[in-house]
Amino acid sequence: MMLRITVMTVAALTLAACQSEPIEEAPPVMPAPYMTPAVTQTGGLEQREPDTCQAVDYISALGQPGAIIPTLGITRPVNVVEWRGIEPQEYNPQRIVFRLDAAGNIFNIDCG
Repeated sequence: MMLRITVMTVAALTLAACQSEPIEEAPPVMPAPYMTPAVTQTGGLEQREPDTCQAVDYISALGQPGAIIPTLGITRPVNVVEWRGIEPQEYNPQRIVFRLDAAGNIFNIDCG
């Protein structure tokens, strides 16, 4: 009986020694704000046109919180893509796309 208690105690102490401190996750790397350059690019499934949505008109919003998007007075279609969010696959050259970083700030604006 005494041997059994000793073995159980040693096993419990060994398991306790194996526990480590919780690993803290590193904060996500924030991308630098930028405008997608205006290019004409054709591919098998889509055709991109240069700034047909006038995204450059909203360059002052770069680096700002995504909450300002409704205050910009945009009258054309808008898409807001959260950090690592899902984006629609159909291309609309008239739609303005605002991409947000992990903190919710606008880091990219383009058409699509």
